[in-house]
Amino acid sequence: MTVYESDLPGVGKKHEIELHGGERLVVVTHNTGKREVFRRADEDSDAEKLFELSDGLARTVGTVLEGAYFQPVATENIDTVLGGDALIEWYEVPEGSELAGETIEAADVRQRTGASIIAVDTGDDVTPNPDPGAGVHAGDTVVVIGSREEVDEFHATFIESTDGDDGDGEGDGDDGSGTVLD
Repeated sequence: MTVYESDLPGVGKKHEIELHGGERLVVVTHNTGKREVFRRADEDSDAEKLFELSDGLARTVGTVLEGAYFQPVATENIDTVLGGDALIEWYEVPEGSELAGETIEAADVRQRTGASIIAVDTGDDVTPNPDPGAGVHAGDTVVVIGSREEVDEFHATFIESTDGDDGDGEGDGDDGSGTVLD
């Protein structure tokens, strides 16, 4: 990536950043702090103005682009690790699951797996920290916390071992996502 910088006497500075395919992003920083952002299809084409930002807004956008607020994470298999071995996972409850149509207490989730359900998302409503008497239905998404082994046991007991298991080892309702918090 090449960045070209030039002075604009009486105005400020201009930076042109080469993008893919010969495109260029042009940022004109005025002495007042205002930024104008342009796009050029190639180095010989006319610039098309995209937008204009105040000094403060430009600095905020810059920090967002830089990743100061959020750093993207690879999403192939995201777990949420809370330090140590604590893990949060979420699963869609498939038809045929022992959990479908039961309360958390009746399914004996904690005693059978060691994991706890910390939220139930019905699609219309999310219940954080559900009461043990809360019902869970097929299609609901449950958020589960526990050690890796406990969460794996929850998956094996309530998600993977259902009548609707397709044998792919992934479980029917598991989207394979989760989040690891370190």
